[in-house]
Amino acid sequence: MQRVELSRYEGTWYEIASFPQRFQKGCSATTATYTARKNGTIRVLNRCRKGGLDGSLSEAKGLARVIDSQTNAKLKVSFFRPFWGAYWIIDLDPDYSYAVVGHPDRNYLWILSRTPQLDEATYATIISKLEAQHYDTSRLQRTLQPAAEPEPGPEFAKTP
Repeated sequence: MQRVELSRYEGTWYEIASFPQRFQKGCSATTATYTARKNGTIRVLNRCRKGGLDGSLSEAKGLARVIDSQTNAKLKVSFFRPFWGAYWIIDLDPDYSYAVVGHPDRNYLWILSRTPQLDEATYATIISKLEAQHYDTSRLQRTLQPAAEPEPGPEFAKTP
């Protein structure tokens, strides 16, 4: 990544796909919300529904800090201090509609979107980029998300 504007990266992201991790086992409707703090760190709130879209809510609160201020694309994240893990933004749409987060050893990978669904053409483009970066995309597992809200239908006038 050339440069990540953290103020634009803030907010809620929906997990579209990821490499399965034991700490996310049984999760659906997974989201990550990032909020800047006055001291320069970032509050992280990960949420998911355990056992299905109507399952119980599970939350994990963490903290992130930028480790490469030239790009803001490399961060460290901790949910269990004092342990910090690499969080690298390896792909980001220019309009910040999707992001891909990886790890230097390629054992962690998340595809994120600002909406619960990501169109298939965009997803395929992301997969191609990941394969070019030597990620084993066969390990990706799609995350169950709620269906997008339907567009409101046309209103019809009542006839007498």
